[in-house]
This record gives sequence, C-alpha cells and structure tokens, in this order.
Amino acid sequence: MKCPYCDNPDTKVIDSRHTEEGSAIRRRRECDKCSKRFTTYEKVEEMMLMVIKKDGSREAFDRNKIINGIIKACEKRPVSMSDIQQVTNEIERGLNNMMEKEVESAFIGELIMEQLKKLDEVAYVRFASVYRQFTDASTFVAEIEKLLSNKK
Repeated sequence: MKCPYCDNPDTKVIDSRHTEEGSAIRRRRECDKCSKRFTTYEKVEEMMLMVIKKDGSREAFDRNKIINGIIKACEKRPVSMSDIQQVTNEIERGLNNMMEKEVESAFIGELIMEQLKKLDEVAYVRFASVYRQFTDASTFVAEIEKLLSNKK
C-alpha cells in the first residue's frame, strides 16, 4: 500500500481489526520511509447491480432508496433505525447472493414487503398501498383481510 504522505510503496501493517458490521477489515499502517501512520479499509468488491424499472429503464441499485421507502412506511411506528438497517441489509444480501447483474424493481418491492410483513404489519400495509397503487378503500380492506387470514 502506497503511503499517502510521501508516496513510498513500502508500508507495514501494525494492526488489523474487523469493522463493527464485519463487512470490512480496518488496517493501521506505518510508512517505512517517513514513519507516518494511516488507516486503510479492505472490503469485498461487490458486483454492480442494475435495477430494471417498470418503464424498462435501468439504473444502478441504491440501498438508500430502500431505506427511505421503509422509513416512510414505518413513520410513527415503533420501529428502530437499527431494525430498518437490518431489513435493508437482509434485502441487499439476498440480492447479492442471487448473483444476477440485473433485477426488476418489482422483485425488490416484493422483498421489501416480505420483510415489512414480519417487522410491522401497519408499515407493510402502508408500503403495499403505495407500491401496489391501491386505488380505493376496498383494496386496503382486501389486503388487510389477506394479512389476517395468513396469521390464522
């Protein structure tokens, strides 16, 4: 690893630790030439995932869009930010494990609803109402009845 201070290509690792999430390794390094210390992070290079939207256009996967959608659905509900992060991590991990380069937005929406159903039923219905574009109260009632019948 090249020293960011003097560009010397020879540095040594002093300490290595896993990050809190366990998804990267933090390394403290020291330059052999100038003796300055710096930190580097090593993590697995993730495959670029493209999302195919309803209109057929494509855009890069953005986990922040999932987080924002879940936050809106969970507004004024007893759901912590760590729960939202955990759900988002599960969804992202599942998508990466598929080893696909492209995935339809409808599939991601279904994954979100599946996780929200387990996390908070009100948030699930809120998300479903926007995602599935409920047009009237009877659609809401039908979704709630379906949710209640699955609980029995």
